[in-house]
Amino acid sequence: MSLEEVTVEKTSIDLDEVYRESNIQPILDELDRDLVGLAPVKTRIREIASLLLIARLREQSGLSTERPTLHMCFTGRPGTGKTTVAVRMAKILHHLRYVRKGHLVVATRDDLVGQYVGHTAPKTKEIVKKAMGGVLFIDEAYYLYRPENERDYGQEAIEMLLQVMENQRDDLVVILAGYKERMDTFFQSNPGFRSRIAHHIDFPDFSLNELMEIAELMLSQQMYSFDDESRKVFAEYLALRVQQPLFANARSVRNAIDRAKLRQAGRLIRQGGVVSREELARIDADDIRQSRVFQGGITTADSNPANETPGRLLS
Repeated sequence: MSLEEVTVEKTSIDLDEVYRESNIQPILDELDRDLVGLAPVKTRIREIASLLLIARLREQSGLSTERPTLHMCFTGRPGTGKTTVAVRMAKILHHLRYVRKGHLVVATRDDLVGQYVGHTAPKTKEIVKKAMGGVLFIDEAYYLYRPENERDYGQEAIEMLLQVMENQRDDLVVILAGYKERMDTFFQSNPGFRSRIAHHIDFPDFSLNELMEIAELMLSQQMYSFDDESRKVFAEYLALRVQQPLFANARSVRNAIDRAKLRQAGRLIRQGGVVSREELARIDADDIRQSRVFQGGITTADSNPANETPGRLLS
């Protein structure tokens, strides 16, 4: 029994059957498999999915109901999985027929706000057009609002987005994202946004154990691995790194692994000779110890390894 087959004549519905037909369980399973931790977030996503499924069934069964408000706000520090969850939410909305396409368009202030008079409207319209039928994810949404600059064009983009969120909510879902404190301030200054947001989900930082699990998962997916010593050293690295500025959770873990892979590659080339498959896959402790974190250096950003100077690897 699919959603389309539920009619006003039906006096009872097999929820198990409809749930299976909706095909949202595999998406939730992906969320559990691909994201470490985040139990409160995953629980909330399941609750929203259940709410939307029941709302759709009520509508199809002829029960009076308002269309659920679908716009959301994801708060948390960088690297806590906000974009990944947004991708899954877009798929859920598509499977439950709340959006036509189920794609995700990620935008920032630079994508929406122009630099001169008449520039903002076409930029914002273009992004909205791309996202129509799916989900528009606006990262660090508070940068749209710059009250200290009277000539800033962000307010124009805000007004256009508010119109779209109200008038085209049947064909577009907007997810705002950013640091919780800054988003709270943003909502205080822009009550129109707060009144249109139905679901606020906070993404907590990962624990050290979860960050280590994330590292192991990333390495496994790339067919690399730690040995016992390098695993211990990477755990020590994480304990130091989380205390430094601009730590970005899973993003910082990924960047640290990328730099360790760079060091491993350089080490193997310098070593020369015959190399085994195990050596090609293994990250050694020294590949991690060369980090400036262990040398007392302060990492102020998770930069792209390709842009770093050899011997001065920030990690």
